Amino acid sequence: MTPDRGAAVPGLRERKKERTRQALSDAAVALFLERGFDSVSVAEVAAAAEVSKPTLFRYFPAKEDLVLHRFADHEDESARVVAEGRRAGTAPLDALYAHLLDGLARRDPVTGLSDHPSVLSYLRLLYGTPALVGRLHAYRVRSEEALADALAAGPEGPGDPLLARLAAGQVVTVLRVLAEENTARIAGGETADEVAAGAVEAAGLAFRALREGLPY
Repeated sequence: MTPDRGAAVPGLRERKKERTRQALSDAAVALFLERGFDSVSVAEVAAAAEVSKPTLFRYFPAKEDLVLHRFADHEDESARVVAEGRRAGTAPLDALYAHLLDGLARRDPVTGLSDHPSVLSYLRLLYGTPALVGRLHAYRVRSEEALADALAAGPEGPGDPLLARLAAGQVVTVLRVLAEENTARIAGGETADEVAAGAVEAAGLAFRALREGLPY
């Protein structure tokens, strides 16, 4: 993922907190993969991570957040890409498209184009657990809201908030569908390398539709 050059470098305290979050999430996901999300209690996660339940809840207000932590850095990713692109003189859709192609080339799991065993196991856990699917929807809503804010904050001043929301909804949906298509093909037995060319072609088709309008 492209770093946000406009963001402040986190201090030692924040880096330590992030390492703790990651350790808690890793311990939880390992247990969930072994025994199933619904079969593991928060108390068991806390014990495995050697922290108290109150400490765990300070970092993760809900059990589902222990799993969705891996998406946390991506929640406002599209919004950051738009902001960075504008600073470089790049139009929002061009910046988002280039970022997607870069993610596909890197086999970023968020694009669905990853066949690493740990990623596939994680996705089976995520999409096979109704509570996590529901929490994922809330993440996507926040991602859409952040992108809408970034789109509306154009160089000419605040844009139409409704148009920004409509555009953000389309972009977030396109990225979700493309990732799901890649994930489904890999789950069906293809390798990431076998899916890659089709994934790039689909990305081009999708972004042409965003630019030119749907043919219906």
